[in-house]
Amino acid sequence: MSRPMVEIVEVSPRDGLQADPAELSPDEKIALITRLADAGVQRIEAVSFVSTKAVPKMADAEAVMAGVPRRAGVRYSALAFNRSGIERAVAAGVDEISGVIVASETFSQRNQRATIAESIDRWREIAEVAAGAGIRLTATIAASLGCPYEGEVPVDRVVGIVAALAATGVEEIGIADTIGAAVPTTVTALIRAVRAEVGDLPLRGHFHNTRNTGLANVAAALDQGVHAFDTSLGGVGGCPFAPRATGNVPTEDVIHMVERMGYTTGIDLDALIETTAWFEGVLGHHTPGLVAKAGRFPVARHQL
Repeated sequence: MSRPMVEIVEVSPRDGLQADPAELSPDEKIALITRLADAGVQRIEAVSFVSTKAVPKMADAEAVMAGVPRRAGVRYSALAFNRSGIERAVAAGVDEISGVIVASETFSQRNQRATIAESIDRWREIAEVAAGAGIRLTATIAASLGCPYEGEVPVDRVVGIVAALAATGVEEIGIADTIGAAVPTTVTALIRAVRAEVGDLPLRGHFHNTRNTGLANVAAALDQGVHAFDTSLGGVGGCPFAPRATGNVPTEDVIHMVERMGYTTGIDLDALIETTAWFEGVLGHHTPGLVAKAGRFPVARHQL
């Protein structure tokens, strides 16, 4: 009997690096992406086409996309907030566009300089261009489980945003705990409310580990039928516009957990652990993930 699949969306090249103190060259970013693909990662968030003034570390998006390995089964996604961004993404040859709608007005202004309503209107324009270019559409609702400025985010507000996005033909919606405020019970409640609105529309979990609840929240989402997750190699990252937010759940830690729970990811964990060690050398600092430090389990007897 085959094991159910959990899809890993590797976000370290974009969500991870945009907030890391290290300055990587385009060639180093391409080397990271190539190593991820070699390990079996099939969905990679490679770049973002956003304001280079707001996020200067993503200014080399075109150069990175020009050098990524093009392989059957490997899809590259990019973040875009407006028509200029989506047009750049189409020209660069991305396979998937990811938009972000922030679920609090204060954070939305800090992150995108727009209200929630304005962000949804921009998304409709992005969706129209992407559909015309035949590019897959996904969207993420940031701060859906807590805002660094406003605190708790009403569930009905998130559900309303989900409904608006679903009407644009989006193929997947990410539920993002951008600041790591969620716990399993709040994750469960929000996913159930979203499911009641959009039925079987695929959902994706995006959990930051700021308060050490990221893996527990992945497990809670799995229990609610969510089988796709954004993860970051080594747990690197954060958000430039969210004070004290740390990175996404570490890719290696998530793979270790879900595969021990009876799922499969199709990713070579040993190769990923080796890549984390390489990545730390490129970054010039250690990463917070634990499985890369401890190694896979069970340990072979000759290693004891």
